[in-house]
Amino acid sequence: MRIGELSRRTGVSERSLRYYETQGLLAAERTPGGHREYAEAAVDRVVRIQELYAAGLCSSKIAELLPCMRDGDGGPSAVATPKLVAELTAERDRIDRTIADLRRSRDTLDEVIEAARG
Repeated sequence: MRIGELSRRTGVSERSLRYYETQGLLAAERTPGGHREYAEAAVDRVVRIQELYAAGLCSSKIAELLPCMRDGDGGPSAVATPKLVAELTAERDRIDRTIADLRRSRDTLDEVIEAARG
């Protein structure tokens, strides 16, 4: 499929798809005319990239992680190194801390709202 179709199917801009390619996150074949052609699996790959960005990972960490994931189901493969596992564990811990901070902020807001209503 061409870049426009991949963009439509994933909701990701063509510019972002080109960026993913320059970062080594997404691969495309080139037609004789120089147009990008993506395999059907690119849809799953782009969705996975978006999920990892949403989780707060940067493109270099995503590039390390993607070879350790299967595109079809997002599950792990046997390629993950102990170093990558340690880095991802640290990233997950950072996300957990952020979630805890947001919950505390929400609880404080709830208290203020309840006091204002009372």
